[in-house]
Amino acid sequence: MSHALSDPNWVNAIHEELENFERNHVWDLVEPLPNCHPIGTKWKEGIDYEETFAPVGRSEAIRIRLAFVVSKGFKLQQMDVKSASLNGFESAKFPNPVYKLRKALYGLKQAPRAWYARFKSFLLKSRFVMGSVDKTLFLLSRGGDTLIVQVYVDDIIFCGSSHTLVSSFAEQMSREFETSLMGELQFFLRLQIKQGPERTFVHQAKYTKDILKKFDMGYSKPMTTPMSTNTALDADEDGEVVDQKEFRGIFDSLLYLTATRPDIQSAVCLCARYQASPRTSHRQVVKRIFRYLKFTPELGLWYSSDSSLSLRGFSDADHAGCRIDRKSTSASVSLSTTEAEYIAVASCCSQLLWMKATMSDFGLSFGRIPLLVDSTSAISVAKNPVLHSRTKHIDVRFHFLRDHYEKGDIDLIHVATQNQLADIFTKPLEFSTFVRLRGELGVLQVEGVDNALIKGEIENRWTGLIALLV
Repeated sequence: MSHALSDPNWVNAIHEELENFERNHVWDLVEPLPNCHPIGTKWKEGIDYEETFAPVGRSEAIRIRLAFVVSKGFKLQQMDVKSASLNGFESAKFPNPVYKLRKALYGLKQAPRAWYARFKSFLLKSRFVMGSVDKTLFLLSRGGDTLIVQVYVDDIIFCGSSHTLVSSFAEQMSREFETSLMGELQFFLRLQIKQGPERTFVHQAKYTKDILKKFDMGYSKPMTTPMSTNTALDADEDGEVVDQKEFRGIFDSLLYLTATRPDIQSAVCLCARYQASPRTSHRQVVKRIFRYLKFTPELGLWYSSDSSLSLRGFSDADHAGCRIDRKSTSASVSLSTTEAEYIAVASCCSQLLWMKATMSDFGLSFGRIPLLVDSTSAISVAKNPVLHSRTKHIDVRFHFLRDHYEKGDIDLIHVATQNQLADIFTKPLEFSTFVRLRGELGVLQVEGVDNALIKGEIENRWTGLIALLV
């Protein structure tokens, strides 16, 4: 603390925080009441103590947002609400009196919900419309222009078709709240965002290098794929036990990385099954993932302004893929490959319908959404009611797939196995197939990649938004 107080920037930040508290009339300096015991930094239960939920945008929604704004040629801006916890402040002039709290900005369990409620109220009064699906999304239409605002706790990103509208919003926010305009969006939730005139690149290169260093894998030998084609994990009860806390910490880090690196998702989820009792054999597979990240730290997702926004889904399943409980990746215990594929397609259908509803907030509409499946039998079960007698054992909740097919919401299309993009999520692949499917996902490198290759991969293969469920 003494070292921090010697830094003028830190001292200025403290004074700025105190001024914010005074301006918002957060507390009053009063004499303590008799038999009253002032509390320090611990808060007790009070009104609405259990009402703490505040909407937080899904990672898929953020990627949809990025794809949309890039396709429109908008530039994302970022602002931050100026407030932070201030623990244990004492007044030199009044050492004995205490601060009587009137309201709380941060530090309370209810703080995120209270902030969201205030921010939402302000935007709705300003004639914004809240997203019908994503409650962290707000849109404003004025004339022929549109303004898009996304809130993630106290981080706000926004963009619009009119520079005047964007500037007006920034000024309005500054008058209402204590905000800091951070300019063009470059970092958001540990995502690095490089916005260009024609393409936007989203990656986690710094985060990747940080976790390699954190888990002492920075000098490991690189590998070209995250998983060997002969990888087959089981409980390995006779194997040497490894530190469970460290093992879970590794997966917390790797799962967050899948936001921009879907190419490692299959390997990460496979190893995550053994977090309860990790063994040396499991750790070896994890090391393989790190060695692959060492080989490809700069990979990320490309979004092109030239590509049209389309929506299609790919579905695949690994029947009884888990060697412990024989569940498929969709967490179902299936009696046949057809059942496993059918359940996976139903789950993918629900994801597509969510994406369709989310994109409707932007004024985008779709007809029959193509859902590509490499199982002809699963398609037949969904299309042909005569096959009901053969599917009595399948939970009724999965039959909504047939309902949405008949309504015309989706179109079930057979795709050859070699063109099944979801394969990258269900099984280890050899290098050439893995790289091809990785490119079709839009996972490419920012530096040293031929522009023609980028353009071809994004426009011809990964056109807009893809829902993948396995």
